[in-house]
Amino acid sequence: MSPIQVLAITKEIPENGISLMVANVFQYNTNYKGCLSEIEKANPDVVLLLETDHKWELGTVALDEAFPFSIKVPLENTYGMLLYSKLPLEEAEIKHLVEADIPSIHTKVVLPNQQRVQLFAVHPTPPVPTENPTSAERDKELLLVAERAQKTDLPVIVIGDLNDVAWSYTTTLFLKMSGLLDPRRGRGFFNTFHAHYPFLRFPLDHAFISADMKLKKIKRLQNFDSDHFPMFISLQYEKKAKLEQEPMQPDADDIAIANEKKQAV
Repeated sequence: MSPIQVLAITKEIPENGISLMVANVFQYNTNYKGCLSEIEKANPDVVLLLETDHKWELGTVALDEAFPFSIKVPLENTYGMLLYSKLPLEEAEIKHLVEADIPSIHTKVVLPNQQRVQLFAVHPTPPVPTENPTSAERDKELLLVAERAQKTDLPVIVIGDLNDVAWSYTTTLFLKMSGLLDPRRGRGFFNTFHAHYPFLRFPLDHAFISADMKLKKIKRLQNFDSDHFPMFISLQYEKKAKLEQEPMQPDADDIAIANEKKQAV
């Protein structure tokens, strides 16, 4: 097992905390009640639901009561997104970084202590023959998000179904170019796909964070008839954590490859 990349908290500071749940619901799944039940049990501050069409928007409308802030991009192409938050959202944008029908959500989340956190919610297309024969589109989107993450002065969280495993070259390159950390490293794979095949599972649903955040809890949640398991992660902002945690650094080859990939497609 690789070394732990994100340290666990030693003292809880409630006003500095944020918890998130990420769930690829599988668009053709109709177990809306199961999804709502799992969200209620996890009780996160922020929920990202992926592969959400207009039926899923209607099926989860009850969340509006508990989550007063939301950004909804329901689509019928399996790339819809519904983002719900108990914490205020500011400067929210829906971006289409690479493909016109593939959105990502970029927003600031305001913690209880008024600290703003830059959140990126992503779901790039996978490298499969029926959609994209290569990984060029996925890689480009991830590296464009990495560029934005690296440039901001705010704490950063990137969540979503990245359609890539945690140990791949692309994910490692993303971590190097963004300066973010993977809280799973050193703690296990937390495989999320495929939920129905126990012997063929991979970690595709991710949460990456900046070095000024520490881990309170990470857990794979119960499946509700999707092909993905949901993931839950609880974090704490600590400005001094940057002195204790060190992101991976890109070398000249990494930078050249990243620049090439960002120009592709």
